[in-house]
Amino acid sequence: MNYKHLKKTRVIFSLLFFILTISLFLDIYENYANETVHETLFLQFMPSLMKFISTLAIGSVGFIIVIALTAFMGRLYCSAICPLGILQDVFAWIAKKRSSRKFFYKKKKAYPILRYTLLGLTVLGILLSFSTIVTLLDPYSNFGRIITYLVRPVVVAANNGLSMLLHKVDVYTLSPVKLVSAPWFILLFTAAVLMTIAYMSYKRGRLFCNTICPVGTFLGLFSKISFLKIQFDESNCTKCGKCIGECKSECIDIKNFSVDYSRCVDCFNCVAVCNDSALKLTSKKPQGQPESNDTGRRSAIATGVALLVGQKILAETKPGAKDTSKLLVNEKEHPVAPPGAISIKRFNEICTACGLCIAACPTQVLQPAVSQYGLKGFMQPHMDYVDGGYCNFDCRGCGQVCPTGAILPIEIEEKQLTQLGKAVFVKENCVVYTDGTDCGACSEHCPTKAVNMVPYEGNLLIPEVNQDICIGCGACEHPCPLDAPFKAIYVEGNAVHQAAEKPQEEEQTTAPVEEDFPF
Repeated sequence: MNYKHLKKTRVIFSLLFFILTISLFLDIYENYANETVHETLFLQFMPSLMKFISTLAIGSVGFIIVIALTAFMGRLYCSAICPLGILQDVFAWIAKKRSSRKFFYKKKKAYPILRYTLLGLTVLGILLSFSTIVTLLDPYSNFGRIITYLVRPVVVAANNGLSMLLHKVDVYTLSPVKLVSAPWFILLFTAAVLMTIAYMSYKRGRLFCNTICPVGTFLGLFSKISFLKIQFDESNCTKCGKCIGECKSECIDIKNFSVDYSRCVDCFNCVAVCNDSALKLTSKKPQGQPESNDTGRRSAIATGVALLVGQKILAETKPGAKDTSKLLVNEKEHPVAPPGAISIKRFNEICTACGLCIAACPTQVLQPAVSQYGLKGFMQPHMDYVDGGYCNFDCRGCGQVCPTGAILPIEIEEKQLTQLGKAVFVKENCVVYTDGTDCGACSEHCPTKAVNMVPYEGNLLIPEVNQDICIGCGACEHPCPLDAPFKAIYVEGNAVHQAAEKPQEEEQTTAPVEEDFPF
């Protein structure tokens, strides 16, 4: 077999999966992500597993295919499908190019206690519906947050700057896109994760995959018993060390002619660089090594079955001349979960906070939570009507792109009657009451006319809320001229989404396009 061709094929597939995945998060014009997301992410292990657990859908068995592929040929998922793994290869490639060392990698010891502890915690997190552990460790979700919170804003800013320049010369090929930054704590946290992963891969190749990543550890159990393995032909080996120098998993022991299959990611670098045909991809049992014992097989299968069964911290008030000493603070008991989440509890149990729905949201009303859901929902998206926007009456993009089933796709008619929360009017904060001036921004933007202006004093009108037809979209809270947490109208989230009453046909309208100053 020509192993150089095998390696090239692996690299081509890696780049294909990487480009397709990253394009979903950077589809700023919403041209294709909604239509291609499920096909593109079908083989992403953790999203597929979480979706299967939540929906039992036959179309979400990509993780089973990955397990079968691993049992046949080793951890190809890690080398050619996982986007975070491919990103690590980019950092490792840069490190090798900058290095003058003849052999860049060396054989290093494994860290089984750390690896299996983190895998065990992940299994417990899934079984106990505590998805924060999965959120922090899942490679796909970490990659998604890196692209959504760190890369996408740069792309949007570049697009907006270029579109302004083109508009000056009457070229309208590009259009400006709303740019909303995530909370500073989320940005810092994501940047820290990226720097940690970059440093680990720059220095030690796939160290993150073989110490931290629970998916890599889990698949390593099946890789041990895989049908095809990279094995030594001792009679041909000259112990030149080239294979060790190319092994980014640092798992080749040339003294004992062995490979740690639990850490090998099947990159095929070693077999491609060996000129003596001492390393081969074969099913033949290597010389001098015993058969895999049944206990090891049972342990791997048991672990597999176990896995399968199973706001910001400191809120700051914007500076302004208005005296807030007499205003009432908005006290929200529940945050607002996206349409299709069904309930906050269910959403927190399934979402892995990959950020794809946030990237797909046209108004950027979806923002990563810091403390809104508590520890259980760290970094999961919530509806931020203050710093984000409001939920478009005719939009259901988040449910269309969610890879885990945490946000279910719903028809537009159902979405328009799904009550995410209820608007609460605080008369003591309203400028009509405090300043004796006209406003009405909340009523103007309400798509169901749940907020109406009624006579108050003289010619003044003041808002009145009909919670029965309110859907909690935030079109009233977002344009309210007061700063949080002193909004005159705000949405209290429903712990379990309810069905709103259908408004009178003549009253129902489509929410207007958002403006910079909607009031």
